[in-house]
Amino acid sequence: MKNTAEGGPTFFGLGIAPKILDILERIKFKVPTPIQLKAIPLAIEGKDVIGIAQTGTGKTHSFAIPMVQRLAQKPGIGLVLAPTRELAIQIDEVFQEIARSFGMKTACLIGGAPMPPQIQALRRNPRVVIATPGRLIDHMGQWNFMPNEVSILVLDEADRMLDMGFAPQINKILKFLPKERQTLLFSATIPKEIMAIVSTYMKLPVSVEIAPSGTTAKDVTQELFIVKKEAKMRLLGKLLAQYHGPVLLFSRTKHNARKITTSIRDMRYTAAEIHSNRSLGQRREALDGFKSGRYKVLVATDIASRGIDVTGIELVVNYDLPEDAENYVHRIGRTARAGHKGHAISFATPDQSGDVKDIEKLIRSTLPVSKHPEVPTERFIEGGSRQPQHRHTNSNSNSNRGRRPQNRYKFRPR
Repeated sequence: MKNTAEGGPTFFGLGIAPKILDILERIKFKVPTPIQLKAIPLAIEGKDVIGIAQTGTGKTHSFAIPMVQRLAQKPGIGLVLAPTRELAIQIDEVFQEIARSFGMKTACLIGGAPMPPQIQALRRNPRVVIATPGRLIDHMGQWNFMPNEVSILVLDEADRMLDMGFAPQINKILKFLPKERQTLLFSATIPKEIMAIVSTYMKLPVSVEIAPSGTTAKDVTQELFIVKKEAKMRLLGKLLAQYHGPVLLFSRTKHNARKITTSIRDMRYTAAEIHSNRSLGQRREALDGFKSGRYKVLVATDIASRGIDVTGIELVVNYDLPEDAENYVHRIGRTARAGHKGHAISFATPDQSGDVKDIEKLIRSTLPVSKHPEVPTERFIEGGSRQPQHRHTNSNSNSNRGRRPQNRYKFRPR
C-alpha cells in the first residue's frame, strides 16, 4: 500500500480501479479512514462484510467504491437500505459522485417525497437504488422495483434501522432478494437482532471492527453540567455566547425541539429544527442551511439526526440525555469529523445519575463535571432513577405506517 508524502496511507493498493482512483483524486479524497482501509479490499473481492464503526468514520465510501466497481464489471443492481430520508439522500449524493463517470444512474426512494418522480427514476434503469425500507416495499408492492436483479445489498446503520422498528420490513425485503448476492452490513453496534440477520442472510461474512461498541471519537472532548430542568435554557444561552461555530443540539422529543428552537431564536441566534413532524422539504432546507452556515444551531431528535453528515460541527449539546446510552456515542460522533476537533456538552438533571452511569459504563470513562459561574449547578440525588427505555418506532417515515395492505405484496420468495 502506498503512503502519502506525509507517511499516511492512500487509496492506492486497495484494489480500487484506476478510474475510481482518478475520481477520488478529483474530489480531494486522498487519505482513507480505518474502516475504508479494511472494508474496501474485502468488498472488492466480493466477500460479505460486517463493518463495525461509529458514525463519521467514512462508512459510505467503504461500500460505495466497491459497489460501483463491481457493478461496472458485471450485470445486476446495487441496493442500499438506510434508516432515514436524510441519510438516504446523502448516500445518493456520494454514489452520484462516483457512478456518474461510469454512466450509472441512481434512484433514491424515500418516504415523504412524491412517488411519481421515483417511479420515473426506476424506469430509467438505475444501477444503484438507495431506499428507506418502507418506501422500497411501497414500490415493490406496485411492481415498480423488481428485487430479483439485486446482486449487491448494503444495510447501512443496521442497528438504527432495528431501533426504529424496521425489522419486519427488512426481513420482508431480504426474503425476496436473490440468494446469490453479496451483502455488506455496516453498524455501530452488533446486538443479537443483527446477529440473527447475519446468520440467516449472509454467507461467511468477514467482520471488520474499527472501534469496540461504545468507543467515542478520539478528538471529541466531553463535559457534563448538572442543572435543574428550568435552568437548562439559561445555561445554553451562556454556552452559545462562547462558541462561534456550528452547534448541533439534541432534544429527546419533537415537542421540546420546537420549544428549544423558538427560545434560541429569541436569543437572536439563527436556528432550525429537524424532526419527524417536519416535512421532507423543511428537513432538507434545515440541513442545507446548517451546512451552508445560514443556521448556527440545528436542533434535532435522535431519529431525525440520522444522515446529518456535516464537517466542522464545533459543539454537540445533549440538551436532553438520550433514551439509551448507545445514542450518546452516536450523538457526539457528529462532531470531530474529517480530522477536525470537537466538543460535546451534556445537561443532566439532579435525578439522572443512573443515566449518566449507563453512559460512563458504555464509554468506559467518567464524564468530567463542569460548573458555570452564572448558572446554579446541582449535585446528583443519590439513587437517581434511569429514564424509561423505549424502542423507537418508524414514525418519522410516512411510507412506513402500514398504509398498504400486506396481501398486495405477491412476490414469491426465492
